[in-house]
Amino acid sequence: MPINELRALHTFLHTAELGSLRRAAQQQGVSAQAASQALAQLEKHLGVRLFHRTTRSMALTAEGRQLLATVQPAVRSLEQALAGVQHAKDEIAGPLRVVGPRSTFRPVVAPLLSAFSARHPAVQLEVQLDDHVGNWVEDRVDVGFRGGPATAEGVVARRLFALQLIVCAAPAYLERQGAPRTPAELARHRCSVFLRTDTGRPMPWQLRQGDAVVYQALTPAFSTNDEELELQAVLDGQVLGQLTGVTAAPFIRSGRLVPVLLPYLVEEHSLYLYWGSRSAQPARVRAFIDMALETLTENPAFVLGRAELEAAAR
Repeated sequence: MPINELRALHTFLHTAELGSLRRAAQQQGVSAQAASQALAQLEKHLGVRLFHRTTRSMALTAEGRQLLATVQPAVRSLEQALAGVQHAKDEIAGPLRVVGPRSTFRPVVAPLLSAFSARHPAVQLEVQLDDHVGNWVEDRVDVGFRGGPATAEGVVARRLFALQLIVCAAPAYLERQGAPRTPAELARHRCSVFLRTDTGRPMPWQLRQGDAVVYQALTPAFSTNDEELELQAVLDGQVLGQLTGVTAAPFIRSGRLVPVLLPYLVEEHSLYLYWGSRSAQPARVRAFIDMALETLTENPAFVLGRAELEAAAR
């Protein structure tokens, strides 16, 4: 039904209930002329007169009474349905689909999800971890996290914090092998390489040289597509690894890992939060976005300052 016909039906119902076109116009917040035109358009569309009109009153015709009996329940049901949707939009409840990368994401999102669930227990969280960047619309995503701004049309992205790439090793490894001072020295070290989860191909290390970031391929002593396995291999002193600040920060701060090659540290990448750009976000989505921005934006737990890194390296 075209929206102008729906408005005309509302004018008809209000006029029938109030017995006055002027009062019906006031209730709808429109002018008497606009209400009269809407009613006239409806009668022209149906090809019948719906009211007997006098200067002081309006009475339904037989066709008007028939239309009222048929339309009134349907319009009231429609109004209730629309009101229900509006109420659901304002209620912090219902399903919420969150996506993010499998790598680096658990330490970031686990405390956030726990805090959000405690505050809003009526929300049903669905969390999908996947390093592959899918289609935001087709995957029905409400909120997402990615290591880089989303490029899909109609998506808003907000930077949360830097994703540092830190080459580090356990103290036991450095006691046996020493620390590399330049990228060229990596050739004589045992290095770990992360395998892309989508292709299985090894990811080169990224190192800063001057104003550029260069990609350095390595012959790995250990390779895996699971970040926890790679972290454990580095903690066990088997290999050097290039880990994100999210993963490495707590272990560097506790002394279990030592950063090396600090002059070549890469800090160009960032973690982003993204969501649909529609203005009328459901309350549950808006609440999650607000909590994520409040708790994660420039969160120092996931980023090591230069002074911290240099102290740890010493």
